[in-house]
Amino acid sequence: MTSTWEHHIPQAPPPEAVGRLVEQTRGQVLLPRDAAYEAELAGYNRISGHRPALIVVALCDAHVRAAVDFARTWELPVGVQATGHGPAASSAGGLLLSTRHLRSVTVDPVTRTARAAAGAQWHQVITLAAHHGLAPLNGSSPTAGVVGYTLGGGLGLLARKYGYAADHVTRIEVVTADGVPRVACPAENPGLFWALRGGKGNFGVVTALEFALVPVSRLYGGGLFFPGEQAGRALRVWRKWTDTVPEEMTSSLALLRLPDLPETPEPLRGRLTVQLRIAHAGPPEEGERLVEPLRALRPMLDTVGDMPYTAVGDIHMDPDGPQEYHQNSLMLADLGDDAVARLLALAGESADCDDYVIELRHLGGAAGRAPAQPNAVGHRDARFALTTISPPSPPSPPSPPPSGPMAPGSAPAAPLMDALAPWSTGLKYVNFLAGPGTAGSAATAYDRETYARLGQLKATWDPENLFRLNHNIPPAPDRAIEVPHPPATTERP
Repeated sequence: MTSTWEHHIPQAPPPEAVGRLVEQTRGQVLLPRDAAYEAELAGYNRISGHRPALIVVALCDAHVRAAVDFARTWELPVGVQATGHGPAASSAGGLLLSTRHLRSVTVDPVTRTARAAAGAQWHQVITLAAHHGLAPLNGSSPTAGVVGYTLGGGLGLLARKYGYAADHVTRIEVVTADGVPRVACPAENPGLFWALRGGKGNFGVVTALEFALVPVSRLYGGGLFFPGEQAGRALRVWRKWTDTVPEEMTSSLALLRLPDLPETPEPLRGRLTVQLRIAHAGPPEEGERLVEPLRALRPMLDTVGDMPYTAVGDIHMDPDGPQEYHQNSLMLADLGDDAVARLLALAGESADCDDYVIELRHLGGAAGRAPAQPNAVGHRDARFALTTISPPSPPSPPSPPPSGPMAPGSAPAAPLMDALAPWSTGLKYVNFLAGPGTAGSAATAYDRETYARLGQLKATWDPENLFRLNHNIPPAPDRAIEVPHPPATTERP
């Protein structure tokens, strides 16, 4: 089927329609004039410029269904925000569904599984799972949302040992564009199950995830810090070292240019610093032996040691407070001497790139193998993931275009991405894309076959592209995959 959503400018629903939605949600609707609007809107990454026509604050799954029905009826694009770690598109003129209050988490130690609601954060799962000697496949920040992170794949600190977080999802509860709550799992709606695990928020509003936990209670982990003048040596040694380590070792190297502010730790303040980030899921004595070649570089600060998994956030030390940043990424097929030299020329000690964070994550191992239950997560052939976090440039304008991508502008780290393109797989990682210009970049995150199938499933489950305030995958015209499900209600009240 064909759709004209690309050219549609949403119109504000009449007050009486909004009044009925208020009744359905028991008052959980916020308009720009309401005192609580700004507080509910604020997320972790403030680069988004969200100014939705209305916010629906979901306190239960029924509120999610009411919001989706309302948006479909009045042809309003839908955005979903839990923690706001990875915004791609402004919600201006649309409906923003806030799921941050849906935070229930349960852990079943017998089946080694967890269930997390739409707004749950990783630290909740980490804490509960630790009571049973288990751990989730979370990322570097314990305050990131479980659902958004996992729907994009979920490249975490145990990736080489256990793969992507999406590889371990067993069941998904989702409200699709027709307002119907559904279950997606291997036995029920398998195509939707495949697409949701890697396709981000394009196919519905996920209200809960169930996923397997892994038997990890402690790590040998932390950071090794070096002054900027050692960046070249540290990068080359670490790169060669990654060829020798087992799958239990997941690591990354970050070039940190942190601001000269009181909240920045003194050794890292206002200077280039190299941080080697270590997470070894094995015996501490084995981890210590593996890290010895890196310690031989004589770091100025060493926090690597045996730690409970509950302290996993100390490895990357991601800030807890709100930030404003642009994030870009590139998946690398290799990182040879020429690529290292190019990277150092643009991001080393003499480079002009203030307040940047540039990280290289070592992949391979389980992250390089297809999971037992296939999903839309690719990049199994990449050896490293490159990501950049940088201040917004140019500054975000106060009024983004209605219901469209955030204000255009070249990504601050675009020259670095272009320079390393010869060593890339040609693809990006969707969870490492945030800020102006990234809303239309979903096509760069999937191989051609995967992207085509995602477009076909989008045409099946969301033919009008209701869920488009995201890393959007538009519905493939006239290519819907036939799946029996109730049609959407299109009549207006």
